[in-house]
Amino acid sequence: MKVFIVMAAVAALASAQFKCPAKDGQYEDERQCDKYYECVDGAVTTKLCPDGLVFDPTIRKINKCDQPFNVDCGDRTELQPPKPTDVCPRRNGFFAHPDTSVCNIFYNCIEGEAIEVKCTAGLHFDEYSGTCVWPDSAGRQGCNSQDKKTKDGFECPKAQLVDALGQPVAHPKFAHPTDCQRFYVCLNGVEPRDLGCQAGEVYNEESQRCDAPENVRGCEDWYKDSDEAAPAPKARS
Repeated sequence: MKVFIVMAAVAALASAQFKCPAKDGQYEDERQCDKYYECVDGAVTTKLCPDGLVFDPTIRKINKCDQPFNVDCGDRTELQPPKPTDVCPRRNGFFAHPDTSVCNIFYNCIEGEAIEVKCTAGLHFDEYSGTCVWPDSAGRQGCNSQDKKTKDGFECPKAQLVDALGQPVAHPKFAHPTDCQRFYVCLNGVEPRDLGCQAGEVYNEESQRCDAPENVRGCEDWYKDSDEAAPAPKARS
């Protein structure tokens, strides 16, 4: 009860010290980034953003509280005491996995409820932008090197593959060494996926797509002793 009275007294003192401009609106506190003042007809009310969000006076909306990575707080370095819950350091925001070696998983916290999110293959979470970025951009240390192999042992080449124009290939493909129907895709060049063509087709490494067996050298007779016949060619209109 005493704590509540003290906090109320502090809030009342802050409101008394802030003088409303002539125009109604919401105005930032000069020291605390998640505190602001709402002025209506000259009367001031001290308010706080939801824990984890900060006040942005430049937003032209009624709700001016936003994620910290979207707001330049400048000299407004103070914040309200955090209200952590489980994996959420604050009740709202995007936060890295508590295990610093896990760099590809983060949490979207909404009023203390955490939603686990996994970055796209090969990316790391960056707290300063609230997004997944390339590891060299995130600059995080001590990240686990995940085992990036398929069940049969294939792993993506470390050398980046480029196309005929010298541009990097985002998701390069590779033929299976012994199975004409199967091939591998390296998502973002780093995480392998084992895929296969439909029955009757084989993977054509030259065209980078599934094709008829007769068009792929060494795979012409792949379905010779199989019940899986190649699909009939489409009739031309």
